[in-house]
Amino acid sequence: MSTIDLSTPSPAPRSLLGSLPRRVALTLPELQEVARRAGDAPLPFDLAESAPADALESRLGESRACVEDEAYATALAALHDPVDSLTRRGLISSDGTLEEGLAGAVGLLATPQVALDLDLGVQGESLRQVKAWHRQSGDAVASLATGDGLVFELAWFPTTAWPAELARVAVLPEDHSKRASQVPPVVDLPFELADAAVEAGSHGRSDLLQVLISRHEGDVLDGEGRPLPQAEVPGVLDALGRESRGRLRALVADVSRSTTTVVGVRSWVLLADGWRTLHSHHGGEPARVEIRSITAAELAVDLAPVLAEVTS
Repeated sequence: MSTIDLSTPSPAPRSLLGSLPRRVALTLPELQEVARRAGDAPLPFDLAESAPADALESRLGESRACVEDEAYATALAALHDPVDSLTRRGLISSDGTLEEGLAGAVGLLATPQVALDLDLGVQGESLRQVKAWHRQSGDAVASLATGDGLVFELAWFPTTAWPAELARVAVLPEDHSKRASQVPPVVDLPFELADAAVEAGSHGRSDLLQVLISRHEGDVLDGEGRPLPQAEVPGVLDALGRESRGRLRALVADVSRSTTTVVGVRSWVLLADGWRTLHSHHGGEPARVEIRSITAAELAVDLAPVLAEVTS
């Protein structure tokens, strides 16, 4: 069994290559075997067990969820034996010792100071979903990410490389098309209006939207803090709901103590021209939200004030 020593800091890299992130692709069984050999280190996610089909499903046919569960179970069963595949790849030595870097990365996932969970979904020709768990302690970060729950990317790197690694999560698929958006680059509005815009876009509740617009005349502001012309507001709010094609949610928690403390959450929405970050604030009553254009490379910048509360 490997011994994970997280008390001794790693030496400074002697070359450029030494400071670059290391990445290893692992199937779920391989990841579980690595965690077992690393002292039964806990992984940052739980596996949900498939619910048995009820009597109604048996009569009416399998639901989509059941079909997907069966396909997942079939794919999982077809994967190679984890010990054999890890040994062939040199990640487990002939005497059963786990590769040192791999053991350290899994150890860091299990014993961090800061936890950052990322959940991304992008609609297109097919739905792209990514879940990523970043764990930081001292000058090191380990991350685990998956798009299907079968294959995971385990990476470890110095904190100086963290911004670039965060940007990788928010990069849009190559086949994702962009077009001009009817939502200004920066718009500030009451949270009630923003919420109604999303509701109207998904359920066709234009009647609700019109009522709320009439109650908030002059409350929708541009990037300079000036009210948008009232005639433009319905189009902006309609586009806010209609253009939505994805979301990204980042949750930061302090896990250095016995009790986990959630420090903050950042939310992004994907509109026709790209990502927008949502920042809630209270400039009086009611609560407001600023919706601002942002790029994938700026995810670390957007998260910096929240992370600073834990890492400073």
